[in-house]
Amino acid sequence: MATFISVPLKKSSEVDLVKPLSKFVTSTYPPGEEQTEYLRAVEELNKLRKSALGRPLDKHESSLEILLRYYDQLCAIEPKFPFTELCLTFTWKDAFDKGSLFGGSVKLALASVGYEKTCVLFNVGALASQIASEQNLDNDEGLKTAAKFYQLASGAFAHIKDTVLSALNREPTMDISPETVGTLSQIMLSQAQEVFVLKATADKMKDAIVAKLANQAADYYGDAFKQCQYKENLPKEVLPVLAAKHCMMQATAELHQSALANQKKKFGEEIARLQHATELVKTVASRYDEYVNMKDLSDKISRSLTAAKKDNDFIYHDRVPEVKDLEHIGKASLVKTTGIQTPLSQKFTDLFEKMVPMAVQQSVSAANSRKSDTVNRLIGSMREATNLCNGVLASLNLPAALEDLSGDAVPQSILEKSRAVVQQGGLQSIEQLIKDLPELLQRNREILDESLKMLDDEETTDNELRGKFNQRWNRTPSGDLYKPLRAEGNNFRNILDKAVQADQVVKERYTAHCEMIALLCKPENELSAAIPSANPAKTLQGSEVVNVLRAQLAQLDEVKREREVLEGEVKSVTFDMTAKFLTALAQDGAINEEALTTSELDSRYGSHTQRVQQNLRRQEELLSQIQVSHQEFSALKQSNSEANNREEVLKKLASAHDSYIEISSNIKEGTKFYNDLTEILLKFQNKCSDIVFARKTERDELLKELQQSIAREPSAPSFNVPSYQSNTPAPASGGPNPAPRTVLHPNMHTYPILNLAFFCQ
Repeated sequence: MATFISVPLKKSSEVDLVKPLSKFVTSTYPPGEEQTEYLRAVEELNKLRKSALGRPLDKHESSLEILLRYYDQLCAIEPKFPFTELCLTFTWKDAFDKGSLFGGSVKLALASVGYEKTCVLFNVGALASQIASEQNLDNDEGLKTAAKFYQLASGAFAHIKDTVLSALNREPTMDISPETVGTLSQIMLSQAQEVFVLKATADKMKDAIVAKLANQAADYYGDAFKQCQYKENLPKEVLPVLAAKHCMMQATAELHQSALANQKKKFGEEIARLQHATELVKTVASRYDEYVNMKDLSDKISRSLTAAKKDNDFIYHDRVPEVKDLEHIGKASLVKTTGIQTPLSQKFTDLFEKMVPMAVQQSVSAANSRKSDTVNRLIGSMREATNLCNGVLASLNLPAALEDLSGDAVPQSILEKSRAVVQQGGLQSIEQLIKDLPELLQRNREILDESLKMLDDEETTDNELRGKFNQRWNRTPSGDLYKPLRAEGNNFRNILDKAVQADQVVKERYTAHCEMIALLCKPENELSAAIPSANPAKTLQGSEVVNVLRAQLAQLDEVKREREVLEGEVKSVTFDMTAKFLTALAQDGAINEEALTTSELDSRYGSHTQRVQQNLRRQEELLSQIQVSHQEFSALKQSNSEANNREEVLKKLASAHDSYIEISSNIKEGTKFYNDLTEILLKFQNKCSDIVFARKTERDELLKELQQSIAREPSAPSFNVPSYQSNTPAPASGGPNPAPRTVLHPNMHTYPILNLAFFCQ
């Protein structure tokens, strides 16, 4: 089981909420039932904090629920109490003890409910990560739960990243700094994606899907690794886990993509991907074996690679491409950070729901009156526009004037041709075949080019050695020996060039008929509408004026439907000024109701107002266009003089069907031709490789003989040595000593190897 990273909880010092909050309640509200209710709520809030922060929490959803309820309550009461005036200080300790993974131990005390909220939310993320890490990932329920809580943890940390600086107005402790929580968020998101990879594998989903999910997980882990790598406040011990997960997910992606390649009969690609996956798992095994268990994955890859190589060696003989030449695996993300929107708890109940001062109540009443005026104005203008639209259309007898233009039915032969094209895959099928041709062509060109390059390289070496040794290089020139192979290669190249020309002819024919082929693929009603009527009284059915008028009426209907949606949205906008008025009252001691309400109305209804105005302008433009088109329609209807081109269109459709069948057949033949040619070229490549290898062996032997022969030859004719040089006297005492010999230390040769090993680590 792979390691999953979880985050420790922050610890808080005990805080007495009762005294300062009760003092505010008694000083703000007169004695009575309302004050008693609020004082009771203060006691409940104090108990809730002790339950959430004053004791160790089990790694269970019930413990998380308590944290969520306390966080929701903090958000709810923040605008209702003037915390800055209550001298209520919250003290929290850094989640990571000194000497542990993430940095030093430090406490921070602030008189800020925003700080309290931030720290509680950190614990929400931390506990969610712990609950997720405790799940049994061997069953579906455990996988779903783990994914859910990793995403919640990611969302909690991401929210802190975006809000912590404004909430504290000072430098936070290291654990809640934007850099730390940002990285934690990315780690949690990566782990959630990995869980979905495990689930997809357990559910036996398609290899293409699992490969994309795993590739996305690898990408996420890579991003997390980069964020950790250059931050001193993050744990160095976490880096190996992230690096291992990155490689593991990459290997998983390659494993499943190799299965997809096998299904597509791309056996060389299958082997290349499995070899890459093998290198990845070897990297993990050699460097990060203590952090993740790769045995199962490694065994799967090893078995698949062995089987793939065996099949390819004995059956397919497919060329194994380089890893860098492989098509990139796509990515698919099934995770996202859970948005932090209160209430987070489904069981949350605001303890201070009724706490609204009299000044706020009066301001809320006035604000609601302004809101009603705004809503009535927007809805009234839209309904007035609808009435105007209906009146104009009624005066033009639309759309009734278009309903009697039915046109003739589509001939049965054309319908049969249409069904035949659709059954064979239509445009999509033929376009995919055309798209695949260049790849097949390029593959054959590469095999041919590599084969001829082997001949070229060997012939170049042969010519260089012939120029160096002249007559001594007494073997058949490679250029003479390779003439039959080059002739065969040129023949293959000519075949490919002609195939390219044939492909171009097919593509041009497809381009000439694709419009009518696309028409054959359309439903019967659209096909019927595109064929002109044979009845002179019905020629208006296919006229441009009628089509334009129909389109304009359809656009007008869309405008009217948009207004209905807009009206529903305007009515459903939530507008509650209570929180803003409470904040204003706590901060300023007074409420500027008109300014606050106007600003909020602009914020809530400003976009709706713009959309309503755009809608009304669009209707005005359409009505003007419809009136012009209606005039042309009326004149055309009276003249009825347009020629009927129905037969010409039917001929084009029949020709398009025949062309589709022929083009489809041609492309399938071309595909088979390229695949067959690949096998032939691979044999040609093997022939070139064999002769080049034989020539290289012959060259090495001949070169060795020449070198030995040259070494045995005397460098100069013999001559007599003078007698006085025949005996060399010993050096005189005190004379110069001979230069010492250079002696290599027996271990000196190991230095470069050590350096290389260091850089390969």
